[in-house]
Amino acid sequence: MRQFTAIVNPTAGGSAGAAALLRVARLLREAGAELETEYSRSLAHAQDLARGAGQRGRVVLAVGGDGIAGGVGGALSGTGTLLGLVPAGRGNDFARALELPAEPAELARILLHGAPRRVDTVEVESAVHPRTVVLGSVYAGVDALANRHANRSRMLRGAASYYAGGLRAVATWRPACYRVTVDGEEHIHRGYTVVAANSPYYGSGRMIAPGARVDDGLLDVVMIRHAPRRLFFALMNELKSGAHVDRPEVRILRGGQVRIEADRPVPYGADGEVEAVLPVTARVLPGALAVLC
Repeated sequence: MRQFTAIVNPTAGGSAGAAALLRVARLLREAGAELETEYSRSLAHAQDLARGAGQRGRVVLAVGGDGIAGGVGGALSGTGTLLGLVPAGRGNDFARALELPAEPAELARILLHGAPRRVDTVEVESAVHPRTVVLGSVYAGVDALANRHANRSRMLRGAASYYAGGLRAVATWRPACYRVTVDGEEHIHRGYTVVAANSPYYGSGRMIAPGARVDDGLLDVVMIRHAPRRLFFALMNELKSGAHVDRPEVRILRGGQVRIEADRPVPYGADGEVEAVLPVTARVLPGALAVLC
């Protein structure tokens, strides 16, 4: 029987993390599993807790949204520790990519009996953050600005906060000139954003990279060129289905390492947490993490 250490982000969705864990914890304990709970004071603290639990041979449960999932998963990348997710945040995009169920009984069954799946992680390097490992995506441009607005929203939750943040960001965005280097090949791009995606989803269910797979050893690099704002708003709506990839303003490349630079201080983010400015390098770490799904 597996032994679990749950690491809860108490700020993800207010009390949603603790509530989500309670529903699953009862089922795990009724099945005979041992479960201990740790509450993190910060992302760095959550990572320290995860490493410590992993060294004791426990399965680590990241309870919250994409920030704690990416932070804890990144800390466990390459360690051999098994990760489970209890989605309870605003976006839950990596859990969505793994097709994890929302229903507690089904999620508990996976945590108790599911076979580990090896997935890729993404190593991120910049001047401000010498080395960070995340799970989902690195995005540089208007979406990073939108995510910043969403994180600071006190009135809206979930997809609504990301949509409102996107509207606010697009209204003030001016196109940047990017230099994007994919596996040594340089591409010049002027527009709204560049996304290096390990997962198809970001921004609370928006399918930025429909072809991305979490276990293929590659990043899908999505570049959205400059276009009239009205067209970009239409494109934002198409992110729900992934139809935006058919537009001529969207270009997709694939590779194992991506360097993103710009002609001005363009913000970038990673899994909803890292806030810095370009340049940044993202490289895939194939099969570096075992996840229950």
